[in-house]
Amino acid sequence: MPPLGRMLDAGWRALVYCLRPQVIWLSFLPLLLAAAVLGSLAWWGWSDGVAWVRAMLDGWSVSQHVLSALDSWGLPQLRMAVAPLVLVLVVIPLVVVMCLLLVAALMTPALVKLVVHRRFPALQSRHQASVWQSLWWSLHATVLALLALMVSLPLWLVPPLAVVLPPLIWGWLTYRVLVFDTLADWATPQEREHLLRTHRPALLTMGVIAGYLGAAPAALWALGVLALALAPFILLLSVWIYTLVFAFAALWFAHFLLPALSALRSESSSPEPLAPLLAAGEPS
Repeated sequence: MPPLGRMLDAGWRALVYCLRPQVIWLSFLPLLLAAAVLGSLAWWGWSDGVAWVRAMLDGWSVSQHVLSALDSWGLPQLRMAVAPLVLVLVVIPLVVVMCLLLVAALMTPALVKLVVHRRFPALQSRHQASVWQSLWWSLHATVLALLALMVSLPLWLVPPLAVVLPPLIWGWLTYRVLVFDTLADWATPQEREHLLRTHRPALLTMGVIAGYLGAAPAALWALGVLALALAPFILLLSVWIYTLVFAFAALWFAHFLLPALSALRSESSSPEPLAPLLAAGEPS
């Protein structure tokens, strides 16, 4: 089956699995944890955060010119919306990262076991990455993604790039984190590296698609001033959407990678013959 066919097959299977009671129940834990954290911050820190951002903007000469321009254009009501908007722009990337890491840590291992149990009961676990390895992999990828996000912020002023860059960054992060956690307890490091290198274009494409799906909550902010007034509640709704998107992505990667791992082992009875292939390059 060509890569596109394998991606589509894994995608529809992931959608079906998202409706299973086990998956729905599993989604509650990261959702409740993220909602509790954001709800607490919104309840106790939203007003203080807006006040802090407003004070920071008042002390910045560039922002004063922008705010004065809004007043001269007869849009003084937008002055009050600038500080909440800036705070939202800062919080959203953190919300995305938090949801992804919670799903990776709390849902992905159980989701992979569910797929293995139902589709590949004979698949053996040949390696189990430690919790510290998983944390380091996720932390390293997260830091790189956040750095790329900050560096690319000026390019967001160009409308086409504003639509392209964030999903690409989130897609790369999703691909890096979820692929590792999908294979962490089942594939050896050599098998994992081989699968990452062999299926890199398809896996990265799946991550980018998940990144665009994760951009859906941004549509909630199209409500304008009303969205800013309801920002704490909209952030909680965004958490729910992000959790569903990343749960689907975790299942998608599982349904794509586990058949590839099974096929790889069918071709070779042990992972040792893969060693010469690893000299061709490292995965990205």
